[in-house]
Amino acid sequence: MKSTKPRILILATGGTIAGAATSSASISSYTSAVTGIDQIVAAVPDIKRVADVTGEQVLQIGSESFNNERLLLLARRVSAAVKSDDVDGVVITHGTDTMEETAYFLNLCIRSDKPIVLTGSMRPGTALSADGPLNLLNAVIVSGHRDAAGKGVLVVMNDEIHSARDVYKSDAFRTDSFLSLYGPLGLVIDGSPRFYRLPARPHTLRSEFDIDAMTELAPVGVVYTHGNMSRSAYDACVSDGAQAVIHMGFGGGTVPDYIAPVLAELRQRGVIILRTTRTSGGALSRNGAIDDDANDYVVADDQNGPKARLLMALALTKTRDTLEIQRIFWRY
Repeated sequence: MKSTKPRILILATGGTIAGAATSSASISSYTSAVTGIDQIVAAVPDIKRVADVTGEQVLQIGSESFNNERLLLLARRVSAAVKSDDVDGVVITHGTDTMEETAYFLNLCIRSDKPIVLTGSMRPGTALSADGPLNLLNAVIVSGHRDAAGKGVLVVMNDEIHSARDVYKSDAFRTDSFLSLYGPLGLVIDGSPRFYRLPARPHTLRSEFDIDAMTELAPVGVVYTHGNMSRSAYDACVSDGAQAVIHMGFGGGTVPDYIAPVLAELRQRGVIILRTTRTSGGALSRNGAIDDDANDYVVADDQNGPKARLLMALALTKTRDTLEIQRIFWRY
């Protein structure tokens, strides 16, 4: 008899959910990315009750080691997977350090309405209070649920369902680290997903970006501002080939008077300058305290620095016109 359970492909990339410590009491001192996906799935027997799962080890790294090449590798594998008639949904096990970045990138360039869910853990699987098994079970449940289709890429952590666009890691230690600027899309309660709101911005099938049409991503630098800073970080970005620099400014993305001439010089050399904030959230205004038109700056909407870097890299695959790039940032 043919199974009626959803067919879920789990793509493993390493991270804390694949980590191990020498003591069950260790929740922050451990080695990440040492346990294979088959062993991780075997530790959660209820998964077989809710879905027909297949595991595949795409990478085995801590997510701090994701670079453009590895990100493109994963994205292409996801794109191929969702095209298969044998796959109803995809779960990606991922380290938490850059989970929000990978999720946002996939949200912008995977052309499918099938559920794609990222999950991981803040504690290794060897810990007495490991959060990975339930996170993985919930992710599989969400990826196989009809209500998750068409909502873009999701992140499932700590019983919450987050939109890839809004989610961010807020804490280095706590299991409730993942938050969203405007709250989660929903919850997983006793194995049942409940959605309470929808993503407002275009994603996946409604995005203008397509991973299958990309060969590489443009290099983009990120500079985190601080008091008494020098120009060295900006110069280093450009020396490394950055086509754009994300200026993570104070408050509303402000620019110190002694840094403004540096940004003007970079702009004259053809480097795109985007202002965002170093705070944990908030939308920026264009032509408010800073004359962005006169300086030919691009302004992030509410994207943080790491996510702004990815959207800028995607925008540069289409254009170098700052007005067009600004349109892209208002849209996504």
